[in-house]
Amino acid sequence: MKQCFKCNEIKSLDGFYKHALMADGHLNKCKECTKRDVRNYRYGEARERILRYDRERAKMPHRKAQARRIISRWQRKHPERRTAHSMLRNAILSGRVSPWPVCAIPECSAKPEAHHPDYSNPLDVVWLCPSHHKQAHAIAWRKKSKKEA
Repeated sequence: MKQCFKCNEIKSLDGFYKHALMADGHLNKCKECTKRDVRNYRYGEARERILRYDRERAKMPHRKAQARRIISRWQRKHPERRTAHSMLRNAILSGRVSPWPVCAIPECSAKPEAHHPDYSNPLDVVWLCPSHHKQAHAIAWRKKSKKEA
C-alpha cells in the first residue's frame, strides 16, 4: 500500500506506475493523478509547443517512411474502403458532392468528416465529427461481432 502525494489516497502498488529510481520501485503519484497531470499539460499550458514539436517530428524521414508503410498496408488490407474514399474525394473536388459544415448529430456543431455506412455506395455518406464517427464504427463493429457469434 502507498499514499499518493497529489490526492492523498492510499492505494495498492498496482495503482502506481513503476519507476526504477524510487525507493519502492513505484512513482509517488497514482496513475489517475499522473494521467490527469499529463492531460492537463498536453492540452493546456504547453499545447502549442507540443503541437509544434509533433509537426516537426512527423517530418523526419524515418517517420515519413513508417507512415507510408502503414498507409500502404491499410490500402492493401481494405481495397473497398480505399476505392470509396478515392471516389468520394474526387466527387468533392469536382463539386458533385458538398461536405456538410457541421456534424449530422443535431446537438453537435463540430467540423465533420465523411462516414461510409456502406462502402459499396461510396457517395452515400453521413457527415460526422471525429467523436461521433468513432462511435458509429464502434456500433457497427459490435453489430458485426454479434452476427459472427
